Amino acid sequence: MELIETIDFYYIYPSKKMIAMQKIQNYVCGEWVTGEGVETELFNAITGEQFATTSSKGLDYEQILTYGRQKGGAALRKMTFQERGRMLKALALHLLTLKNKYYQLSAATGATKIDSWIDIEGGIGNLFANASLRRQFPDLPYYVDGDAAPLSKGGTFIGHHIMVPKRGVAIHINAFNFPIWGMLEKIAVNLMAGVPAIVKPSEYTCYLTELMVKDIVASGILPEGSLQLVNGLGRGIIDHVGNQDVVTFTGSASTGKILKAHPKLIAESVPFNLEADSLNAMVLGTDATPGTAEFDIFIKEACKEITVKTGQKCTAVRRIMVPENIVGEVQEAMKKRLAGTVIGDPAQEGVRMGALATKLQVERVREKVELLAQSQEIVFGNMDEFDVVGADRETGAFFSPILFYNNDPFQKLDVHDTEAFGPVSTIMPYKNLEEAITLTEMGKGSLVTSIVTADDEIAKEFVVNAAHINGRILVLNEACAKESTGHGSPMPLLTHGGPGRAGGGEEMGGKRGVLHYLQRTAIQGHPTTITKITEQFQVGAAQPEANPHVFRQYFEDLSVGDTVFTHKHTVTETDIVNFANVSGDNFYAHVDETSLDGTIFEKRVAHGYFILSKAAGLFVEPRKGPVLLNYGIDSCRFTKPVYPGATIGVRFTVKEKIDQEKRSEEDIAKGIVKFLVDIYDETGETVGLATILTMVKKRNQDS
Repeated sequence: MELIETIDFYYIYPSKKMIAMQKIQNYVCGEWVTGEGVETELFNAITGEQFATTSSKGLDYEQILTYGRQKGGAALRKMTFQERGRMLKALALHLLTLKNKYYQLSAATGATKIDSWIDIEGGIGNLFANASLRRQFPDLPYYVDGDAAPLSKGGTFIGHHIMVPKRGVAIHINAFNFPIWGMLEKIAVNLMAGVPAIVKPSEYTCYLTELMVKDIVASGILPEGSLQLVNGLGRGIIDHVGNQDVVTFTGSASTGKILKAHPKLIAESVPFNLEADSLNAMVLGTDATPGTAEFDIFIKEACKEITVKTGQKCTAVRRIMVPENIVGEVQEAMKKRLAGTVIGDPAQEGVRMGALATKLQVERVREKVELLAQSQEIVFGNMDEFDVVGADRETGAFFSPILFYNNDPFQKLDVHDTEAFGPVSTIMPYKNLEEAITLTEMGKGSLVTSIVTADDEIAKEFVVNAAHINGRILVLNEACAKESTGHGSPMPLLTHGGPGRAGGGEEMGGKRGVLHYLQRTAIQGHPTTITKITEQFQVGAAQPEANPHVFRQYFEDLSVGDTVFTHKHTVTETDIVNFANVSGDNFYAHVDETSLDGTIFEKRVAHGYFILSKAAGLFVEPRKGPVLLNYGIDSCRFTKPVYPGATIGVRFTVKEKIDQEKRSEEDIAKGIVKFLVDIYDETGETVGLATILTMVKKRNQDS
């Protein structure tokens, strides 16, 4: 391998001719290196000019994986979820300042500005979304999953679950159509989990991924070894995986199946997540007739899905189901809208659709269109005759939108088996909602299906009966259309994937996605031991008395388990009457003793919220101190009725501590402390439980 200086060729535009051929580099083992020879020649999708080559030949993948595990993994595992989340946020903010040059180079992939926005700012937005997940995780390098399980009568033996980062690498093999989003939506999740990544983008558009990775590496925001980049064919990249690694693949179902069957994945039981291109559908509800807002929304959304990213999205609509009585109206409306789509160089005014990513894609899409044309009719578009603005149709990777009509989708089945991965879709009729659901199922598993309807009963019936065959379902109507992210946009906090043909995997999904990179382990022991391991107080653990009062201690000084044992209060009928007057809560069980026959109450019962309020009066230390504010209750349960004459006290225990970053130099350094409020009566039995959240000042205001 040859180590070379980075050559800045990024500020190119599709209409400008490259002066010198560039060689796209790989970032592995802490160095930018070039592979041996040429594996792939790279062309500007608009002009057809070759401007670069790429190769990963000669890379030592065993060394690369080891480097990631040992260098990147070790650094990430030392970080808490809070620190990893702040790292992702810092990276997102940094990349936003550089976005203009990504847009400029993205044009070479054939993308319009809107196409590029989805890829670039959509990808950066994914970093932001995953960074925000830190609020759902503890201030630890590992995750405490669920609640403790009591395993003994006396409470001295309990069980719990923790989830720790896998001690391997995440290998992401991505498709050509989203060279930035495809990388960022995946690494955001594994980095949040504390697992390093090796990204293998498509060789055809890897130049855009390389540009961003150069900026990521230069920023120093990520620990060294936490991100490596393989540009080229990447042959052999999964030959050295182990049982702690995770492999993800985005692309064609056929390639995904080959990779999934790799002997090393099977031998080592390596998790493999497949997100495959699928025959996604869009259904027009029977209520959405011409003249309704929903009809217009449907036409706009269906045509957008054909033309955005030139239909080269794994989520693009391939099958359009409409009530048979309005097929003609839908067809004419879509043809009219598609006819207004200007194809060409995105730099030209008015261009709304660019090129496919490569000329190879043009050939592949043409083959699939010709196959589909054997069983259904083209009603719009011509692969050989269409206008291109500001570019040459022959030299660029341009393709006309193609709209088919299939008059018998239950017999003419190619449409349910063949995907043309370009601006191609098929209209088909259905008689009733049951048929629409069946047609959706005939795609054998989709990433997403949309239904456009204003009738919530139709929506419910469709969703409940089509969910089993879809990873996501969008219900679109006038009420949500203005703010809807659309059919083709997976969202980082929702799962992305689908059953069957779509691959059977899940990506993103907020917290769910992070957990994919963690190993869940059951732990058993005494509550005090489990408290120490989880750094969350477990019922039955030791509760050393806090000295001084916990409200007199700074964030750094508090220890999980420290407890204040409060003074006690005997509840009276006057308390109940006064609280009813103050709160306005005159529920019969509190104020009308004559109405208790047939209830669970023996006599007038104290308000649960009075008990909680009185508990606060007992545990609060009123003087000014490190506690800045109490800002909420995570959970609250009233477990036993409290009658006049009962005496209550509180065990007030530090349950969990979560560090919090300063938002500015002027901000107060602080952390979040969760306290367990255990209210008990004169028998020692718990009558109420709550977890309150407080903001506590740090002693060290610089941290």
